[in-house]
Amino acid sequence: MTAIDFTAFVDQLAATSGDLILPFFRTALSVENKKPGDFDPVTAADRAAENGMRALIRRNFPDHGIVGEEYSDERADAEYVWVLDPIDGTKSFVSGMPAWGTLIGLMRFGEPVFGMMHQPFTRERFTGDGAAAHYRGPAGTRDLRVRECAQLSEAVVYTTSPRLMQPDERAAFATVEDAARLSRYGGDCYAYCMLAAGHVDLVIETGLKPHDIMALIPIISGAGGIITTWDGGPPQTGGRIVAAGDVRVHRAAMAMLKAGMVG
Repeated sequence: MTAIDFTAFVDQLAATSGDLILPFFRTALSVENKKPGDFDPVTAADRAAENGMRALIRRNFPDHGIVGEEYSDERADAEYVWVLDPIDGTKSFVSGMPAWGTLIGLMRFGEPVFGMMHQPFTRERFTGDGAAAHYRGPAGTRDLRVRECAQLSEAVVYTTSPRLMQPDERAAFATVEDAARLSRYGGDCYAYCMLAAGHVDLVIETGLKPHDIMALIPIISGAGGIITTWDGGPPQTGGRIVAAGDVRVHRAAMAMLKAGMVG
């Protein structure tokens, strides 16, 4: 599969999923809860989009694996594996807020090699292959590049919500939040793309699944950023994640998170 064929196919996946999702956005759609005792919503839009993308992958690349949020894994040990999150930020989606997106990632031999975040409502696509990252949207096309940030006191930090963290994680995050210039909540996948675009310096999350993060890894690294687990490990399996535009802020946040968890 050449790079040109691959890019065209990912665009096809994005267009198909967007066409299936948008008719549901800001409508009185039915919402199911996947996690009794908590709130983990899923909608017909999630399922329709993932089904549509899976069908395209099976038809075009029958030997490829598929890992998605809503359905069981298919050939997860294949050389190429697609990792899909039809709506990352479903809580924003059902609230009518635009901070959500479709994540389309590709692994080869277990390593992320390409990722796209598609926001069909705003008509924006963020892509990366680990070596470069790009934006396409109403503002045109451009390369994505993280910004320099020398110290945590100058940083803008995002998390989806501290309420998603365990008490010890929340306490550790608070030490970073208190040291930062500005902290904001919400964003899900969109916050990571704003980091790649040079508007955010740090994103800290917990409890992520592979489909939540896989597509974002090549975008962050392609834009010159760094993304790891809280203990410095590879991020593709999810869990506790730290993404930064500048290695100095990443290093400072990691040290504070570690100290906060010990404390």
